[in-house]
Amino acid sequence: MTEVQTRRPARGGGGAARRAERGAVSFETAQYIRRNIPNFEVLTEEALEIIETNAETILAEIGVNFVNNPAALALWRNAGAEIEGERVRIPRGLARQLCATAPREYTQHARNPARNVVVGGKNLVLAPVYGPPFVHDAKGGRRYATMEDFRKFVKLGYMSKWLHHSGGTVCEPTDIPVNKRHLDMLHAHMTLSDKPFMGSVTEPSRAQDSVDMCEILFGRDFVRDNTVMTSLININSPMTFDDVMMGSLEVYARNNQACIISPFIVGGAMAPVSVAGTLTQVLAEVLAGIAYSQLVRKGAPVIFGAFVTSIDMNSGAPTFGTPEASHITYGAGQLARRMGLPYRSAGSFCGSKLPDAQAAYETANSLNMGLLSGVNFMLHACGWLEGGLVSSFEKFVMDADQLGALHKFAEGVAMDENAQAMGAIREVGPSGHYLGCAHTQANFKSAFWRSDVFDYKPYETWHEEGARDTMALAGAKVDQILANYQQPAMDPAIAEALTAFVTQKKESMADAFM
Repeated sequence: MTEVQTRRPARGGGGAARRAERGAVSFETAQYIRRNIPNFEVLTEEALEIIETNAETILAEIGVNFVNNPAALALWRNAGAEIEGERVRIPRGLARQLCATAPREYTQHARNPARNVVVGGKNLVLAPVYGPPFVHDAKGGRRYATMEDFRKFVKLGYMSKWLHHSGGTVCEPTDIPVNKRHLDMLHAHMTLSDKPFMGSVTEPSRAQDSVDMCEILFGRDFVRDNTVMTSLININSPMTFDDVMMGSLEVYARNNQACIISPFIVGGAMAPVSVAGTLTQVLAEVLAGIAYSQLVRKGAPVIFGAFVTSIDMNSGAPTFGTPEASHITYGAGQLARRMGLPYRSAGSFCGSKLPDAQAAYETANSLNMGLLSGVNFMLHACGWLEGGLVSSFEKFVMDADQLGALHKFAEGVAMDENAQAMGAIREVGPSGHYLGCAHTQANFKSAFWRSDVFDYKPYETWHEEGARDTMALAGAKVDQILANYQQPAMDPAIAEALTAFVTQKKESMADAFM
């Protein structure tokens, strides 16, 4: 694992500079995970072939809808699909043929090149929660999110050691007009962090604003030739592609920016209750979506996405961390690899209302299945609460801390001479202990992963310090991280141009809250 160390730049000269350096806040950011462990596979070759055949049948005989998008219908017609109204029927093999031009992996550039990420292959990029309209913390409880909440989450993400990506809509700031909030959110990602980020997809013109702001940040020529955003395009399952999401996809594909093409499925409501049936529908939808991106621009970077959960048949609420979700996540990973595409799925999923035991169990199941299923881009890796309705400050740092365990597990088992430890075993011999031996002294600092949030103290010490549970410890960690936050430096001319762009765009339109 390689790490990038960041320090607050010293100010002034001589003794003042040295004093500033000694007092500077220091934090580390781990680079994206490079797996040295095998993927876990649940589907046989026969099962994979059945699912692929059935998905082609869906596309050819049932078809998919492209709603309110005559240009998309024209592209499909020219490619050889059968068009009936807004229904597109895709001949067997055509979608897979079109998908073949999508790259197996791509680099998303950050404004700090040390934080670039490579999406695909054996890599895993971790990004925070996306989309909740509510936030929660122990002090204020559950409430609608504000822009100030959004900025705090971006700062937490920037300072989080194990998080590689700043994400997108880490919460939905409801105090800003709908038609303007994307500008403030992008501005926060660009200025408060130097990690990679996501663009807006809520309307095609907002996707174009995202590209325009990136041209200010990175330079027009750089954006033309490189990928600087990875954005989420959800399919309206079952098998419907709306003009808003597809319009945003078109903007990003034309500009060589990456998109996650992802069905949004609650099993039993938007897909069949069976694992095989759901996987078949997922594959059909992804094939159609990725194929369309390649019709817009051959070679546009895309990710095979799968957001799938089951439903509680008594209450109708989505459930997380279940065996069925794991089977689907593992199976979709196999399907993505057979297509030679990067894979997005999993996250810190839970249905709990608080960062409690239910949240911990469901989240642990979801994070581990993501690592073992071969996910390359994990959105919602930290902060998710209440089925995705809430971004939790405490859970954000709890989850972000646990992502360190994924990094350690993904390293696999070292087998070099030092790891074999034969010298230590000889030194200690029978009936001894290893605490003071040379091998332990040389390796103890890095031998075991250790949480920065959990309490490992003896009971008496823990009790004297207030008997704090994990949520209380996480709340204190949130305060500590925000107090130590240091904004990454930015060229003043670029910062001024970004602010001017946001101001001009917001002044050019009336507020709209719908």
